[in-house]
Amino acid sequence: MEFFKPGRQFDFMKQRVFWIPFSLFLVFASTVLLFYPGPNYGTDFRGGTEVEVAFVKHVDASQIRSALEAGGFKTPDVVQVVHPSDKDRFLVRVQDTQELQEAAKGRVKQALCTSEGGQVDPVRCPESARASELKFSPGGDKLIARYETEPDLKKIGEQLTSVPDIRFHASEGNPRLLVTASKNDHKVEIHLPSKGDELLEKLRVKLGDAVPEKALKIEWVGPKAGKQLRDSARNSVAIAIVFIMLYLAFRFDLRFAPGIVVACVHDAVVILGVFVVLQKEVTLTTISAVLTIVGYSMNDTVVVYDRIRENLPKYKGKTFAQIINLSVSETLSRTILTAGATLLSVLPFMIWGTGVIKDFALAMIIGIVAGTYSSIYVAAPLTEWIDSRLAKGNDARSLARRPAAQPKPA
Repeated sequence: MEFFKPGRQFDFMKQRVFWIPFSLFLVFASTVLLFYPGPNYGTDFRGGTEVEVAFVKHVDASQIRSALEAGGFKTPDVVQVVHPSDKDRFLVRVQDTQELQEAAKGRVKQALCTSEGGQVDPVRCPESARASELKFSPGGDKLIARYETEPDLKKIGEQLTSVPDIRFHASEGNPRLLVTASKNDHKVEIHLPSKGDELLEKLRVKLGDAVPEKALKIEWVGPKAGKQLRDSARNSVAIAIVFIMLYLAFRFDLRFAPGIVVACVHDAVVILGVFVVLQKEVTLTTISAVLTIVGYSMNDTVVVYDRIRENLPKYKGKTFAQIINLSVSETLSRTILTAGATLLSVLPFMIWGTGVIKDFALAMIIGIVAGTYSSIYVAAPLTEWIDSRLAKGNDARSLARRPAAQPKPA
């Protein structure tokens, strides 16, 4: 499908006087926004607990926030989730996690009669309630205890109930015996109330029966893990761009590589800048969208570069800027079809999607527009500028190598 008549050309390079400063402004503004006020990192990156709750009765965000602040949670983040069947569904995030301190772990070990917990009392610690090994989950909401003999689950529950500062509630299935391959290997799984369970309890104090018995989703990330994820996300984007540059330098030549790298950085920074302006959360989903756009932008720019490379030997009398105009014009219909089809496939997720899907679609839409634009007005002008600088350098070297004219005899 052709949107323009064959042979029609547009003078894209003439407009670069306007678009290059505009691109510099976008990148500069986005970079400033990334430092101040900075991205609104999600639980993935900053650490904390995230609970999704579908309330039984009507509540609003201010009521939920007030109830959590009264319960001791500092600066809770409450976001309403648009859902067709649940009008009172909210996503609640707090920067608290259920992490047992070493002192608390020591009391638990002593209560479960491990050898590491101190002297074992044979009266309080019969063989069926004496753990030989104890492992704590990173979130502090689950324990795995190993026993040499058939464990007494009731006795284990009583031991944990006696531990101060441990809110253990014995119930059917807690603690529970795990099925293992060996009959002599007895493992018991013990669940402690998580920070999400505590959050629901605090909500019930103020909101009563409007709070459901269970949350739809409880997720947590420790602050150390959040920092590691944040660093890994940044490194993954940087490594992807470096390998793209190496690939392009190998496939084309060194003139083309910087243009596409700058275009990819431009697209990634603009996406993050828009997310800061809109106060959207930057999560692992956002980073995956950024990496997708980096690949999309590279593919779009490679198509233009490939046509430039084909046209260079055909039109030796034309300047590099004229060849860029011709090549971009020839690939413009393809660019519109590709970008349009991708936008149409993502747009429904933006309109009818919820939560992380909606944010992913938003990042994709921004990236598709930025990626299409940067292929024409960021990558191509930079390549033309590099080519002109290399040409001037070659001319200067040729003049330097040319022998000086001999003076005529008198």
